[in-house]
Amino acid sequence: MADRRMFTKKVSDSDAFIEMSSAAQALYFHLNQGADDDGFNNQIQIAMLKAHASLDDLKVLMMKNFIIRFDSGVIVIKHWRMHNTLRKDRYTPTNFQEELSLLGIKENGSYTLGCQMVANRLPQDSIGKDSIVKDNKEKENKKEKTPRAKKEFVPPTYEEVLVYAKSRGREDLARKFFDYFDTGEWIDSKGNNVRNWKQKFITWESNNEKGANNGEVNGTNQTDKTELIGEYW
Repeated sequence: MADRRMFTKKVSDSDAFIEMSSAAQALYFHLNQGADDDGFNNQIQIAMLKAHASLDDLKVLMMKNFIIRFDSGVIVIKHWRMHNTLRKDRYTPTNFQEELSLLGIKENGSYTLGCQMVANRLPQDSIGKDSIVKDNKEKENKKEKTPRAKKEFVPPTYEEVLVYAKSRGREDLARKFFDYFDTGEWIDSKGNNVRNWKQKFITWESNNEKGANNGEVNGTNQTDKTELIGEYW
């Protein structure tokens, strides 16, 4: 694994990045520094200690989409391939191949969940102008040969949620569920974009059935900081 890491000003000088607290920014840099050659990092607590950052700082990075978190607890730097370019002879593939298989790459080089999958995207042999031109031509040829299929999440209307809630006998949850996610732009309590709202409703329904005993509010458990840390690792 390479010892040096680079950063693009397109990210570090962006308004979204500058608006974050100093601790959140420091945590981002330490997560990058400790990531493998594909941008994955599973040593989150160590990075938080180095940056003197809190769980809230980590959640800010997730909410602002600077990092992507997987169910395994591993995170990946969303703009990793915009920051870093490695030669093949210095590149070590990530151990987190299952998580890597869930990612796609946007035209600007940033990771995204789903969409065009990462495949045969090894680092360039060099970082010179010829390599960049070659890579751009390959992208253009791929566009011409293969129509790009992109399935985007379409938020449901309240009426759709109500119909589904009635079908499950939980009409009483329809308004609360819809208002919670619609206000939060369909991002769940872990900072991930909702991709299947019906499945999320089932989870919400289950959580609310336990809510009377667990002190649950709006589909999320009001846990202490120690429990939240366990959620992310």
